[in-house]
Amino acid sequence: MAVDYFLHDKIWFEKFKYDDAERRFYEQMNGPMGGPSHQQENGASTILRDIARARENIQKSLAGSANTTSSGAAGDQNELLSRISHLEVENQNLRSVVSDLQMAIFKLESRLNALEKSSTSHQPSSVPPTQKVEPFSIPSKKVELPAKKAEPAAAEEDEDDDIDLFGSDDEEEDQEAAKVREERLRQYAEKKAKKPGLIAKSSILLDVKPWDDETDMAKMEECVRSIHMDGLVWGASKLVPVGYGIKKLQIQCVVEDEEVGTDILEEEITKFEDYVQSVDIAAFNKI
Repeated sequence: MAVDYFLHDKIWFEKFKYDDAERRFYEQMNGPMGGPSHQQENGASTILRDIARARENIQKSLAGSANTTSSGAAGDQNELLSRISHLEVENQNLRSVVSDLQMAIFKLESRLNALEKSSTSHQPSSVPPTQKVEPFSIPSKKVELPAKKAEPAAAEEDEDDDIDLFGSDDEEEDQEAAKVREERLRQYAEKKAKKPGLIAKSSILLDVKPWDDETDMAKMEECVRSIHMDGLVWGASKLVPVGYGIKKLQIQCVVEDEEVGTDILEEEITKFEDYVQSVDIAAFNKI
């Protein structure tokens, strides 16, 4: 029995059992062994048992990994087979759809051919080129009109000859229309020339400064407003303190750009030397 066991298994996992049995047998035969030697033998037997258990665990783990790999390979194979079967089913469905489409196209072609044949059969037959169709001949008869009706026609022709399409009356009317048109054009041009164009204006804010705090500001404003020019209109004014009791005159005016310039305006204001020290432009805006 033991020989068969060793033949089938390469590792002897239960050796510690036989060692214990052998030790007990010798103890029964020879009595209990000494303390130190007995303890040493017990330590060796425990080491052997641990080694045997470790080997057994290793073998079990190897067997488990082999089983898992085999099961994983089997699962992949099953999945591959299921996919192949699914693709085969889809392929069959597609083939059936293609065959249905081919049948529908064949039926449409046959219907078109039948319609073409029916349309050609219903067309009117053309006259063969050799066959000639001649209209019925009607005997010609000469119809003579009376001579009385020919005379009014000749009279009408004479009247038409008397009508002058380019007569003098029409020429006179054309000349009168041309004169009227020229007169109207001339009046329009004069009216347009008299119409005033857009006049450019500007709003100017001037700072007029006196010499000192003793300058009569009312008199200075009166002198500034006494300046009159074409295109100059004076506006509101006020006294603005500068410092040390001195005030400046801030006055607004509107000027036409073509008539009044800022330089001319400053020159006219600075002519009042008794009251005005300087003139500055505080603001300038186009209107």
